[in-house]
Amino acid sequence: MFRTARVFRVLCVLLTLPTAACGKEGSPPGKGPAAERLPHYRAVRDFTLPGSPAWTRAKKRGHFVVGAKEDQPYLGEKDPATGTYSGFDIEIARMMSASLGLPPEKIRFRTIASANRETALQNGQIDYYVGTYTINDNRKKLVGFAGPYYLAGQSLLVRKDENDIHGPRDLAGKRVCSAAGSTPYQRIKADYPKAALVAYDTYSICVDNLLTYQVDAVTTDDAILIGYAAKAPGELKVAGKPFSEEPYGIGVPRGDNALRFALDDALRAREKNGDWKKAYDATLGLSGVPAPNPPAIDRYPAS
Repeated sequence: MFRTARVFRVLCVLLTLPTAACGKEGSPPGKGPAAERLPHYRAVRDFTLPGSPAWTRAKKRGHFVVGAKEDQPYLGEKDPATGTYSGFDIEIARMMSASLGLPPEKIRFRTIASANRETALQNGQIDYYVGTYTINDNRKKLVGFAGPYYLAGQSLLVRKDENDIHGPRDLAGKRVCSAAGSTPYQRIKADYPKAALVAYDTYSICVDNLLTYQVDAVTTDDAILIGYAAKAPGELKVAGKPFSEEPYGIGVPRGDNALRFALDDALRAREKNGDWKKAYDATLGLSGVPAPNPPAIDRYPAS
């Protein structure tokens, strides 16, 4: 009973449920981004980008529509009570909006599952996407990428009392959960076929299943897993070292090179003026992992 109650409390924190539904009154809330430490982004005046269809549509409506994640602590997380999004990816989206001349506070964030990102960009449902989106050659055939703005690596999240899983070679016969359509899912399927893969739309469901002993590990990028482990340090841990490189990029509609190059310029400027590090320190940096150096931007030729 003690373990069940403890797991329930942890699940409440991870899923950011209202306090009234999560244990006794006065329970401490889960840690979140330090709003008072976030930089402020003022929209650049008289900015124009007529060569970008996505920017032109956004300018007419007065704001960008940005695809994001809602269940990744310190990266992209949505408060179910207020509908507010927060995290490092959200800050990247906001500073990009300001650099491209539109008020960041007017962004309309839209939660898009990993498997639906390319479709959302191709159909014009969103103007750009910021949500732990790994740049790779296959995806470049479908969408464009600005950046990268962060370099992560695939890793494993396990329960604190797990002593048999130290890396991907220990996954044979283990139930391993990841997001459907994600790069981490595809890598485990291809490189470690003896693992028993389980897929859901969101990583929060994977973590739920991990805490309730329905799966043995969750796999995705270490930046995401560090956030979950930081919210439940007594129950979860990241096992072993990263076993891939995952450059996070800003997804844009394929062929909208004007927007892609403008975002590249904006990222470089925000890294130089310190906004990138301030945003990291106030979000993902709360996990205890210091800010790395931003990766080199890959300004690949127009397609």
